[in-house]
Amino acid sequence: MTDKNTKSLVIIPTYNERNNVPKVLDEILKLSVKDLDVLIIDDNSPDGTAEVVKKYSQKHPGILLKERQGKLGLGTAYIAGFEYAIEHKYDYIFEMDADLSHDPKVIPEFLKKIQDADLVIGSRYLTGVNVINWPLMRLFISVMASKYTRIITGLPLHDCTSGFKCFRREVLEKIPLEDVSSSGYSFQIEMNFKAWKRGFKIREIPIIFYDRTEGSSKMSKKIIVEAIFMVWKLKISSLFGRY
Repeated sequence: MTDKNTKSLVIIPTYNERNNVPKVLDEILKLSVKDLDVLIIDDNSPDGTAEVVKKYSQKHPGILLKERQGKLGLGTAYIAGFEYAIEHKYDYIFEMDADLSHDPKVIPEFLKKIQDADLVIGSRYLTGVNVINWPLMRLFISVMASKYTRIITGLPLHDCTSGFKCFRREVLEKIPLEDVSSSGYSFQIEMNFKAWKRGFKIREIPIIFYDRTEGSSKMSKKIIVEAIFMVWKLKISSLFGRY
């Protein structure tokens, strides 16, 4: 399924995910994927998420924890994870939510698809609308965000804001991570755009997205507004060759 002697890292940012983290880690541990590690990046969750992860780490060396001093945001969490992955020479690097919105059982499909791609995105809209239990307004915003992004930037994706994806390390090494400052929807858009503009091959696979059953969503009006302006920033920057 994958090249020989490769290793993969699943990056999962957390903030107050004490009840969800054991579930997602248990599901990942069930997978028969060789050399698959998990890096939890916790933003000083007051509910004790990090303590739960530490207990798993004691039993499973492939479960890693990076603790940060405060709530610094999704984008910076992933950047920290990417830097760790590059430093430790992981071949394939995943982004994934902690709340089981992303089904860990799809990870082997990503690893199969990445053999013929540089970035694989789990698309909620590749084969229709595959979202379970989302409020209608949030679904509408998500669908329109992808359409809006495609129109403005030309990014050839059905799901521009998906947070379930797999990069080859080479992609992350070519993108100046220190210049990526966005979060939420716009972080996903920015990373996809920068990879596409550098000529990397992007592929989508269909996934089913399940709304979280525990905890609260991190979505906010600020994140939505940031995404609206980010696509124009990317478009204008690309016109001047700065992306």
